Amino acid sequence: MIIKTVKVSEKGQIAIPADIREKAGIRRGDSLIVVQEDGKIMIEKESKRLEDDFADLLKHSESVAEKLWRNKEDEIWDTV
Repeated sequence: MIIKTVKVSEKGQIAIPADIREKAGIRRGDSLIVVQEDGKIMIEKESKRLEDDFADLLKHSESVAEKLWRNKEDEIWDTV
């Protein structure tokens, strides 16, 4: 674990120390995810993993939605 102190600029910007960027594989132009909760801020390099985190949830929600949307009882509304 690397712990560093950084200062916030007048514009609200911070610089991520070089050794932390290197260890995290952060390069110029990379996208980062910033999460704030309960007074804590987490910065994570954006990756395909984020999509993977929600893949199961998305698959399940699509299945549930299809069951609801393909309900024969709702076909009555097609005639209205």
